[in-house]
Amino acid sequence: MGLLDNVFGSSSGSAVPSGNVTKPLMIALLALLASRYVSGGSKEAPASGRPDTAPTSPGSMPDPGTIVGGLGGLLKQFQQKGLGDAVDSWIKTGPNTAVAPGQISGALGPDVIDTLSQRTGLSKDQVLQILSQVLPNTVDQLTPQGRLPTQQEMARLIG
Repeated sequence: MGLLDNVFGSSSGSAVPSGNVTKPLMIALLALLASRYVSGGSKEAPASGRPDTAPTSPGSMPDPGTIVGGLGGLLKQFQQKGLGDAVDSWIKTGPNTAVAPGQISGALGPDVIDTLSQRTGLSKDQVLQILSQVLPNTVDQLTPQGRLPTQQEMARLIG
């Protein structure tokens, strides 16, 4: 079982929704942010982050470079919105600082939340609530070395 399955596959013992909703939402978020980060902010870039391919379907795994780029873009956005201390806690060892749905909304912006809502079929409030619950642990799990993984490390983690 790959790391993303471990992160999103079970909600036992937590308030996080089941992996069948959470995993596609996080993959869509990371792919969307990767496409915007790589393309310089294009609002309509495909979810895969590559203009010549179809968006990543919920059951398929995106390429590790897309996840790394999306994770880097995500962390950068949170840092720019004053949430650098929270992001640092997610990357480093130790407890992860919680973020409220309003902080998620402020960091990602309405366009990203709207897109995620449309792609997942969830309401904007549901998207924000789920992200506030899963982002700290997801980033923590994707940065086991206390830093962004390389594409090769990410391939091993999600494989």
